[in-house]
Amino acid sequence: MLALAATLSAQSKVERVKVHGRSLEGNLAGDSPDRDVSIYLPPAYQSDPARRFPVLYMLHGFTDDDARWFGLHKHWINLHTVLDQALAAGSRQMIVVMPNAFTAFQGSMYSRSVTTGDWETFVSRELVAFVDSRYRTLPDRAGRGLAGHSMGGYGALRLAMKHPEVFSAIYLISPCCLAPQLSRRSAAAAEAVRTPADLVSADFLTKAMLASAAAWSPNPNNPPFFLDLPYKGGEPRPEILAKWAANAPLSMIDQYIPDLRRLTAIAFDAGRDDTAIAATIRTLDAILSAYAIEHTYETYDGDHVNRVAARIGAKVMPFFSRHLSFPH
Repeated sequence: MLALAATLSAQSKVERVKVHGRSLEGNLAGDSPDRDVSIYLPPAYQSDPARRFPVLYMLHGFTDDDARWFGLHKHWINLHTVLDQALAAGSRQMIVVMPNAFTAFQGSMYSRSVTTGDWETFVSRELVAFVDSRYRTLPDRAGRGLAGHSMGGYGALRLAMKHPEVFSAIYLISPCCLAPQLSRRSAAAAEAVRTPADLVSADFLTKAMLASAAAWSPNPNNPPFFLDLPYKGGEPRPEILAKWAANAPLSMIDQYIPDLRRLTAIAFDAGRDDTAIAATIRTLDAILSAYAIEHTYETYDGDHVNRVAARIGAKVMPFFSRHLSFPH
């Protein structure tokens, strides 16, 4: 206990670095392939220079970025503080990495698209390689966890299903978009967006419709936004709806059951007042149960954001403390 107290008396720190993504080069939205990345280094990283650490990759949600999550701008969470408090409460020390996935559409969906770039490869390959080359990590899947909130929860499930050789354990925090989120009203509003200024001033659901289309139904021949919407003039477009369904985890999960079985631990939760998301994670729970895939699932008294910081400290960090590999 004295050793732990001495270790925690050293200060944690957050470095914000630039990581170049070759997979993001040439995206039609014009976003820079040089991405900000916030990296939390726990106290022992400074006090014990021979020690290596597991890495938790944390993905933020739609309209968010790493700067907001790490307290550079006032927000509903300060992850640096949350992580420090979790360690003080007994969670094990790990590096935590969050890339800035804020795009021209205010979110990448952590997907692969000529319009927004190949975020799947950037996170699962290029970012992991950068972190392993620059920091004292445990550079194998047993030492890598993946978590995310909202759009980040979607990304965490998507990336883990496709890259179980990279990540070993996942925690989905109020994951959005497990099933296609479709609204004729939002589609009509999205159709009316003609300029970047229109996009900036659009409401949240309209922005989400456009960001989803940029990620899942890109069209290099349809400027200025290079995407196809799932409705046109109020009428559904079956060929576009099919593309959206193909990117929905609850639609594609059956093809990835062998990959999900390779994960050492799976957990997800949502606030009960986050009604639509709470419903989709109940479905996810039922699917994983039907395939006898061990997992932890919980709904709690809360909404989409109001208890997320506390849940990261009380649930997410202890989860990875149990399921990631640590040096002996």
